[in-house]
Amino acid sequence: MLLIPESEIAGLMTREAAFDAVEKVFAAMAAKDAYNFPVVREAIGHEDALYGFKGGFDQAGLTLGLKAGGYWPNNLEKRGLINHQSTVFLFDPDTGKPAAMVGGNLLTALRTAAASSVSIKHLARNDAKVIGMIGAGHQATFQLRAALEQRRFEKVIGWNYHPEMLPNLEAVAKDAGVPFDAVDLPGMRDADVIISITSAFAPSLMADHVSPGTHIACMGTDTKGKQEVEAALLTRATVFTDEVAQSISIGEAQHAVADGLIREEDVLQLGAVINGTHSGRTSNDEITLFDGTGVGLQDLAAAAAVVDLAVQRGVAIEVDF
Repeated sequence: MLLIPESEIAGLMTREAAFDAVEKVFAAMAAKDAYNFPVVREAIGHEDALYGFKGGFDQAGLTLGLKAGGYWPNNLEKRGLINHQSTVFLFDPDTGKPAAMVGGNLLTALRTAAASSVSIKHLARNDAKVIGMIGAGHQATFQLRAALEQRRFEKVIGWNYHPEMLPNLEAVAKDAGVPFDAVDLPGMRDADVIISITSAFAPSLMADHVSPGTHIACMGTDTKGKQEVEAALLTRATVFTDEVAQSISIGEAQHAVADGLIREEDVLQLGAVINGTHSGRTSNDEITLFDGTGVGLQDLAAAAAVVDLAVQRGVAIEVDF
């Protein structure tokens, strides 16, 4: 079995590699060449933590495994650790033997950012100039860096529940040579692309905060009860997702479906757009929304890419298991 420690991931995985892995696995899912297993996600009753498992099998890429981990909200304050903690386990699909254990913290951040970035590539207007960010935490910086590579954005606007964190976004924008402005939520009407990346259980982005032609990537809702955008917004938009079953049960679409505003069949797979079996955006006035719930296959694809790179560079640790 190969071990790829968390400390090695930054030197191995790039945004480009994460984007390629996620785009390919979304396409494989839509072609029914890959599928996710049901998600297990539970409050464990200790440290306010959420813990769970996401896994799947990609027959096209022969990748089998799971990611174990979750969210420990007290880590940063109490221990100086990031709040999201995870590890990816890969298995040989021919024998079932463990093949690799890979540090999953940075991988999760990169693959989550890659998912919204893939959605921007395939769904946002080509002339998008202003990107809006809702959320300014650790993951938001990864989201913004990846998104800025998909269009020639001329401005970044941002809002956060805790405004003192907005300099995190401003620093990323400055590095990219793009001006940044803090706005109130109605100010998001100026955005051509909006990424929402919070851990909220109540909506912040409302339907009337979004202008025609906007692409929205909702990246924070991955648990029953979480919600970042008003359910009515999904009725104004063409809704795409990574995994329909997750979208309607633990993703942003759960609320609109529960309220009878949209149906399961109204939620489309982004992979179908990548494969060319769905046209994606059909007009410059259409609002498109990507419900990024985070699927196990994203983690497995990214981890498999890291294992290959680690072997090539001689930094994989081999153990007898």
